[in-house]
Amino acid sequence: MATIIINEALRAFIDPLTEDEYAALESSLLAEGCRDALVLWEDLLVDGHNRYAICRKHGIPYKTIQNTSFRSLDDVYLWMIDNHLGRRSVSDFQRGVLALRKKEILAARLAQASDKPGLAGATPSAEDTEAPAPKLALTREAMARVARLSGTTLGQIERIQKTATPKLVEAVRSGTVSISAAAEVASLPEEKQLAAVEGGKKELRSVAKQLREARLPPKPPAPPLPDDPTAQDIEIHRLQLQLAELKAERDQLKQKVQHLTIALAEARGRP
Repeated sequence: MATIIINEALRAFIDPLTEDEYAALESSLLAEGCRDALVLWEDLLVDGHNRYAICRKHGIPYKTIQNTSFRSLDDVYLWMIDNHLGRRSVSDFQRGVLALRKKEILAARLAQASDKPGLAGATPSAEDTEAPAPKLALTREAMARVARLSGTTLGQIERIQKTATPKLVEAVRSGTVSISAAAEVASLPEEKQLAAVEGGKKELRSVAKQLREARLPPKPPAPPLPDDPTAQDIEIHRLQLQLAELKAERDQLKQKVQHLTIALAEARGRP
């Protein structure tokens, strides 16, 4: 059996399985054996950390396969990201996080490539030819397509990563709160985020709704009546008030449609 080395950074790079998911995998391996080979880069385990742990625990035979295309740990990370993005069981939030990690790695490669001094007529080194600069555009829209999300949803996930407390992030991962609602709550100070999470699903939804409504444009002031209004003035004033109400209603409906569209896009991405 090949020597296998565990890199803790690689094992922690992808979100761990839940207790139920781990138990289901363990039951499957005990019943059917380990059908998928563990992926190695030389001695380093790249894919199959949970299967490897379960197989060792129960003495289940397993196979390994070498991936010889890797030239650096960044190559390994990118392969892991693409591999997980292709799995149906990965949630929208997880796909967004993975796409943003991919963007960071590719952006760092581009920056490194641009910092290298160019020599006219020089022959490219082996390092330059083996690690070409990525061709993928690093715009939000391009990365959203990689994650099979809308640009709006990916932007919300980015906001959650930057400003959400760990407990709010965990609430998104567990499905307690939607991505769009969590992005709203993430705009609050830390203590208010924690209070919303402690309040549970209903409180998180309520807080998110309040924040959305607070951004709605204020109702325009009612036009004043003349000092000595005629019947026609009164009728015009009534129609002006009605028009103002309809405009405010229209703006609210636009906001609701936008949020429903985002929620629908999230729901479609779930298995």
